[in-house]
Amino acid sequence: MVLNDAEFGEVIVRKNPLSKSVRFSVSPSGRLQMSVPKHTSDFLVKRFLNSNRSLIRQQIPLHDPKTQRARDAKKKLLMKKAKEYLPYRLEYYAKLYNYHYDRCRLSHAATRWGSCSSSGTISLNIGLMQVPEILRDYVILHELAHLNHMDHSAAFWAEVASHDPRYKEHRAKLKHFSPGL
Repeated sequence: MVLNDAEFGEVIVRKNPLSKSVRFSVSPSGRLQMSVPKHTSDFLVKRFLNSNRSLIRQQIPLHDPKTQRARDAKKKLLMKKAKEYLPYRLEYYAKLYNYHYDRCRLSHAATRWGSCSSSGTISLNIGLMQVPEILRDYVILHELAHLNHMDHSAAFWAEVASHDPRYKEHRAKLKHFSPGL
Protein backbone atom coordinates (compact mmCIF):
# COMPACT_ATOMS: atom_id res chain seq x y z
CA MET A 1 0.00 0.00 0.00
CA VAL A 2 1.18 3.53 -0.70
CA LEU A 3 0.08 6.48 1.44
CA ASN A 4 0.39 10.04 0.13
CA ASP A 5 1.59 12.34 2.89
CA ALA A 6 1.96 16.13 2.57
CA GLU A 7 5.33 16.16 4.36
CA PHE A 8 6.93 12.82 3.46
CA GLY A 9 5.49 12.30 -0.03
CA GLU A 10 4.67 8.69 -0.90
CA VAL A 11 5.00 6.41 2.12
CA ILE A 12 5.31 2.69 1.38
CA VAL A 13 3.37 0.59 3.87
CA ARG A 14 4.20 -3.11 4.07
CA LYS A 15 2.01 -5.41 6.10
CA ASN A 16 4.20 -8.14 7.52
CA PRO A 17 2.65 -11.26 9.08
CA LEU A 18 5.74 -11.75 11.29
CA SER A 19 5.90 -8.17 12.55
CA LYS A 20 4.79 -7.41 16.10
CA SER A 21 5.48 -3.67 15.99
CA VAL A 22 5.73 -0.75 13.58
CA ARG A 23 9.14 0.02 12.08
CA PHE A 24 10.26 2.91 9.91
CA SER A 25 13.05 2.79 7.34
CA VAL A 26 14.11 4.26 4.02
CA SER A 27 13.21 2.26 0.90
CA PRO A 28 15.80 1.86 -1.89
CA SER A 29 13.95 4.62 -3.77
CA GLY A 30 14.47 7.04 -0.87
CA ARG A 31 10.87 6.96 0.32
CA LEU A 32 9.70 6.50 3.88
CA GLN A 33 8.77 2.87 4.41
CA MET A 34 6.64 1.49 7.25
CA SER A 35 6.53 -2.15 8.20
CA VAL A 36 3.43 -2.92 10.25
CA PRO A 37 1.76 -6.05 11.64
CA LYS A 38 -0.51 -7.76 9.10
CA HIS A 39 -3.87 -6.79 10.63
CA THR A 40 -3.08 -3.10 11.26
CA SER A 41 -5.88 -0.90 9.94
CA ASP A 42 -5.22 2.01 7.59
CA PHE A 43 -6.52 4.34 10.31
CA LEU A 44 -3.88 3.10 12.77
CA VAL A 45 -1.13 3.35 10.15
CA LYS A 46 -1.98 7.03 9.55
CA ARG A 47 -2.30 7.69 13.27
CA PHE A 48 1.08 6.13 13.99
CA LEU A 49 2.69 8.14 11.18
CA ASN A 50 1.22 11.38 12.51
CA SER A 51 2.23 10.71 16.12
CA ASN A 52 5.84 9.93 15.14
CA ARG A 53 6.59 12.76 12.71
CA SER A 54 9.25 14.48 14.81
CA LEU A 55 11.02 11.18 15.54
CA ILE A 56 10.99 10.29 11.82
CA ARG A 57 12.40 13.72 10.90
CA GLN A 58 15.23 13.33 13.43
CA GLN A 59 16.23 9.73 12.82
CA ILE A 60 15.51 8.82 9.18
CA PRO A 61 17.35 10.47 6.26
CA LEU A 62 14.64 10.99 3.66
CA HIS A 63 14.82 12.49 0.19
CA ASP A 64 12.66 15.42 -0.76
CA PRO A 65 9.35 14.23 -2.31
CA LYS A 66 10.20 16.30 -5.42
CA THR A 67 13.37 14.21 -5.80
CA GLN A 68 11.24 11.07 -5.55
CA ARG A 69 8.98 12.27 -8.36
CA ALA A 70 11.98 13.19 -10.53
CA ARG A 71 13.47 9.73 -9.90
CA ASP A 72 10.15 8.09 -10.81
CA ALA A 73 9.97 10.07 -14.06
CA LYS A 74 13.56 9.10 -14.90
CA LYS A 75 12.82 5.45 -14.14
CA LYS A 76 9.75 5.54 -16.38
CA LEU A 77 11.75 7.05 -19.25
CA LEU A 78 14.61 4.55 -18.83
CA MET A 79 12.13 1.65 -18.74
CA LYS A 80 10.58 2.86 -22.01
CA LYS A 81 14.00 3.14 -23.68
CA ALA A 82 15.12 -0.21 -22.25
CA LYS A 83 11.99 -2.00 -23.55
CA GLU A 84 12.67 -0.60 -27.01
CA TYR A 85 16.36 -1.56 -27.03
CA LEU A 86 17.60 -4.25 -24.62
CA PRO A 87 15.41 -7.24 -25.64
CA TYR A 88 16.31 -6.70 -29.29
CA ARG A 89 20.02 -6.34 -28.57
CA LEU A 90 19.90 -9.49 -26.43
CA GLU A 91 18.14 -11.36 -29.24
CA TYR A 92 20.70 -10.09 -31.77
CA TYR A 93 23.66 -11.46 -29.79
CA ALA A 94 21.84 -14.67 -28.90
CA LYS A 95 21.28 -15.41 -32.60
CA LEU A 96 24.76 -14.26 -33.59
CA TYR A 97 26.47 -16.59 -31.09
CA ASN A 98 23.85 -19.37 -31.03
CA TYR A 99 22.56 -18.96 -27.46
CA HIS A 100 19.08 -20.00 -26.36
CA TYR A 101 17.45 -18.24 -23.42
CA ASP A 102 13.91 -18.59 -22.12
CA ARG A 103 12.97 -14.96 -21.60
CA CYS A 104 14.27 -11.44 -21.07
CA ARG A 105 13.27 -9.54 -17.95
CA LEU A 106 13.97 -5.85 -17.28
CA SER A 107 14.75 -4.76 -13.74
CA HIS A 108 15.89 -1.70 -11.83
CA ALA A 109 18.02 -3.40 -9.20
CA ALA A 110 20.25 -1.12 -7.15
CA THR A 111 23.40 -3.23 -7.36
CA ARG A 112 23.30 -5.53 -10.41
CA TRP A 113 23.62 -4.80 -14.11
CA GLY A 114 22.20 -8.16 -15.05
CA SER A 115 21.68 -11.76 -14.06
CA CYS A 116 20.98 -15.13 -15.62
CA SER A 117 18.89 -17.79 -13.90
CA SER A 118 19.38 -21.52 -14.31
CA SER A 119 15.95 -21.61 -15.97
CA GLY A 120 17.25 -19.38 -18.77
CA THR A 121 15.79 -16.02 -17.77
CA ILE A 122 18.13 -13.14 -18.44
CA SER A 123 17.49 -9.99 -16.41
CA LEU A 124 18.93 -6.69 -17.58
CA ASN A 125 18.95 -3.48 -15.57
CA ILE A 126 17.24 -0.48 -17.16
CA GLY A 127 20.21 1.57 -15.89
CA LEU A 128 22.16 0.09 -18.81
CA MET A 129 20.49 2.76 -20.92
CA GLN A 130 22.73 5.30 -19.14
CA VAL A 131 26.06 3.67 -20.08
CA PRO A 132 27.88 3.61 -23.43
CA GLU A 133 26.65 0.99 -25.90
CA ILE A 134 29.89 -1.02 -25.77
CA LEU A 135 29.39 -1.53 -22.01
CA ARG A 136 25.75 -2.56 -22.54
CA ASP A 137 26.96 -5.12 -25.05
CA TYR A 138 29.54 -6.42 -22.56
CA VAL A 139 26.82 -6.99 -19.93
CA ILE A 140 24.59 -8.76 -22.47
CA LEU A 141 27.45 -11.01 -23.61
CA HIS A 142 28.39 -11.68 -19.99
CA GLU A 143 24.84 -12.82 -19.17
CA LEU A 144 24.58 -14.93 -22.32
CA ALA A 145 27.82 -16.72 -21.38
CA HIS A 146 26.15 -17.64 -18.06
CA LEU A 147 23.72 -19.81 -20.03
CA ASN A 148 26.64 -22.23 -20.53
CA HIS A 149 28.55 -21.49 -17.31
CA MET A 150 26.57 -20.55 -14.19
CA ASP A 151 29.74 -19.37 -12.45
CA HIS A 152 32.74 -17.14 -13.07
CA SER A 153 35.15 -19.96 -13.85
CA ALA A 154 38.06 -19.77 -16.28
CA ALA A 155 35.84 -21.44 -18.91
CA PHE A 156 33.19 -18.74 -18.39
CA TRP A 157 35.72 -15.90 -18.87
CA ALA A 158 37.19 -17.65 -21.91
CA GLU A 159 33.72 -17.73 -23.46
CA VAL A 160 33.16 -14.04 -22.69
CA ALA A 161 36.59 -13.26 -24.20
CA SER A 162 35.71 -15.16 -27.37
CA HIS A 163 32.86 -12.69 -27.99
CA ASP A 164 34.43 -9.58 -26.42
CA PRO A 165 38.24 -9.65 -26.48
CA ARG A 166 38.33 -6.31 -24.57
CA TYR A 167 36.00 -7.53 -21.82
CA LYS A 168 38.51 -6.70 -19.03
CA GLU A 169 38.63 -3.08 -20.17
CA HIS A 170 34.82 -2.93 -20.47
CA ARG A 171 34.38 -4.53 -17.07
CA ALA A 172 36.72 -1.94 -15.50
CA LYS A 173 34.92 0.96 -17.19
CA LEU A 174 31.54 -0.32 -16.03
CA LYS A 175 32.68 0.05 -12.41
CA HIS A 176 32.62 3.85 -12.92
CA PHE A 177 28.82 3.69 -13.26
CA SER A 178 26.12 2.67 -10.83
CA PRO A 179 23.17 0.42 -11.78
CA GLY A 180 20.91 2.17 -9.27
CA LEU A 181 18.79 5.14 -10.33
